[in-house]
Amino acid sequence: MPAWSWKRVTELFLVVVSKIGECRQATMQSTRVGDGLGFLGLGLASSPQKCKTFSVIRSSQSLVRPCEQTPIATLDLSEIDSLPVLRSNAQTLHVYRHGEYHQVAKVIKEGLSKALVPYYPLAGRLKESNGNGGGQLQVECSGQGVWFVEAYANCRLDAVNYFDDTVASHSSKHGDLLPSQFPGADGLDLLLQMQVTEFECGGFVIGIKFSHSICDGLGSAQFLNAVSEMARGLKHPSITPVVWKRDFFTNSLPRQQLNLNTTTNSSSVPNYQLGHANIDIYMDQINHLKREIQESAGWSCSSFEVVAAALWICRTTAVIVSDNLKQNAQVKLVFFANCRHLLDPPLPKGFYGNCFFPVTATASSETLAHSSLADVVEMIQEAKAKLPNEFTNYIKLIKEGHQIEDDPFTPALSYETLLISEWGKLGFNQVDFGWGSPEHVIPIQASAIMPAAIVGTLPLPQNGIRLVTWCVEEIHRQNFIHHMMKMMGK
Repeated sequence: MPAWSWKRVTELFLVVVSKIGECRQATMQSTRVGDGLGFLGLGLASSPQKCKTFSVIRSSQSLVRPCEQTPIATLDLSEIDSLPVLRSNAQTLHVYRHGEYHQVAKVIKEGLSKALVPYYPLAGRLKESNGNGGGQLQVECSGQGVWFVEAYANCRLDAVNYFDDTVASHSSKHGDLLPSQFPGADGLDLLLQMQVTEFECGGFVIGIKFSHSICDGLGSAQFLNAVSEMARGLKHPSITPVVWKRDFFTNSLPRQQLNLNTTTNSSSVPNYQLGHANIDIYMDQINHLKREIQESAGWSCSSFEVVAAALWICRTTAVIVSDNLKQNAQVKLVFFANCRHLLDPPLPKGFYGNCFFPVTATASSETLAHSSLADVVEMIQEAKAKLPNEFTNYIKLIKEGHQIEDDPFTPALSYETLLISEWGKLGFNQVDFGWGSPEHVIPIQASAIMPAAIVGTLPLPQNGIRLVTWCVEEIHRQNFIHHMMKMMGK
């Protein structure tokens, strides 16, 4: 998962001085490179006609309620759901090339209303049991509805290159495509907010704010697929949602007495600013590296493991080359793994809450920078092999009420820690409202100070991986890109 597991920040920013900005713009226009295996670089491409003054008009906004009567109840969230680091909204843009102009929002709205019947908790509100903070996190199933905004853009999607470029990832366009603030309520109380923006070509973009306290990446994709199925006329979603099942490791202490040390010293908050880069990698390149590992080491590996290892090596090497002070630092790679199958009994198919655990690989920066790709893949595989025991031990500590000094769900806010999340297999790319699957899905930057990368998929019809990264400072950015290009060109 889940992609969404670090502290969310609702505003995106990237601050650079004017001269660096000018150089960066020139560099971004020249770093896409091709070779016999494919290409790797910053995701910039020309479009037929540029949109000079992009604007969005929000024409309607309302609460979409379940189309049938649903239960009124108050449901407790799980210990993982209740983690402070998840008390945030995950934000995404889903870009669709085709649609039916002036009909898209209506179709999706109807599908949403139908899907909210089996997924009725999502139409409720987040609350704390004592109402004053510090109590147990709950969902009040009230049927109040999901905030839904209808909007129209003043151009075609190809005029903004389907938002398939690095520059757009930092523009105000994204704010225009996300739902406006729901009046009279805390934005974190609503579990789901959605905006459908139709473009003159018939294509559309869905901007979503999804409470991470209610769903992980798998769960949110499962729900969106249900909405799309209802929109296409299915009577029931293909995956029947589990009504709740959030008590899979109930602790022996009241929730507010859990001894999780999740506090952060404000004096330790980093003051660096992370630069953004999209890195596109074709499957030919990935398969080439996997074959090399198979031939040299004698064992196989996944595409995620290869890309994660390459990213970790190249980022670390770029930082060491640019800053000798970091040569002896301990560096960490952290990613979150689905744990539904590790419970006894396993969680049933259709569960859509949070159930994941962090996997951490650690090495010295000097060692990592001089390791082979196969060696680092092996480090990642060894860290993954520890997951069942580490997750089981964590559950045991929670149940018995033991002190947990270092909360594994809260990675240190440090330049030496890299957080990576795999989105390609969550199911977002299969969401089809009747006009085909999305061109691509754009994650909105979650934190300006947590070095991170999201492993997504290339926009259709290309086959490969898009790394969306906010993982290096501007002074390290070009070295990082250089090392990634060199690694993938082997």
